[in-house]
Amino acid sequence: MMRFLLIIPVLLFSLTSSLSQPSDTSGVQDEASIRKLLSDFLEAWNRHDPKAFSMVFSQDADFTNVAGVGAHGRAEIEKFHTSRFATNFKNSHQLIEESKIRFIRSDVAAVDARWEMTGAQNAEGQEIPLRKGLPNFTLTKDSNQWFITVMHNMNLPASK
Repeated sequence: MMRFLLIIPVLLFSLTSSLSQPSDTSGVQDEASIRKLLSDFLEAWNRHDPKAFSMVFSQDADFTNVAGVGAHGRAEIEKFHTSRFATNFKNSHQLIEESKIRFIRSDVAAVDARWEMTGAQNAEGQEIPLRKGLPNFTLTKDSNQWFITVMHNMNLPASK
């Protein structure tokens, strides 16, 4: 009886550990869905469409740009980008060079995505040279769909 009682915690730990990781099949599907989300993120950015851009975020998302300025909620994220897509980023083009996905739980993932951008303009309308950066996304899965729940973005130093 004592041996049985000692085995129970080990079994419970094993069971909960396996439940927190996606199965191979769901992991592959989830990774493909996350890559599609990143593609939708870029497509909306490159069309300079603040509504479409905001739709990849959860309703209660937190967004922070490279300057540390942020917006909370999908509507505020759309509003935040509306003026920027009409001015500083109206001719910008962004691409993701590489991304790394880490599943924290089956419905939570952390994503780092190195980006580069051309065509951005400063406040005087002059084109800014090639920019590179790294956003960190916390994604959550809701009703079988992935959304950005937290995004922190940063500029990377220029390569030498």
